[in-house]
Amino acid sequence: MNKTLDILALTIGIIGALNWGLIGFFNFNLVQFLFGAGGLARIIYAVVGICAVYLLTFYAKTGKVSYE
Repeated sequence: MNKTLDILALTIGIIGALNWGLIGFFNFNLVQFLFGAGGLARIIYAVVGICAVYLLTFYAKTGKVSYE
């Protein structure tokens, strides 16, 4: 696959995970703080979700795991 797309998806996924961490630990939603609760925040959430689905393909890239 495209290495640039992999890095971009991984970066967006990490940012999304950090946002969830902030929500879980401090009840603070950084996306809503920066972009409001409107349509732009929904687009950002959708992009993070698409990246997460794309990141699932990383499992295929790792190959089979051997437990020997």
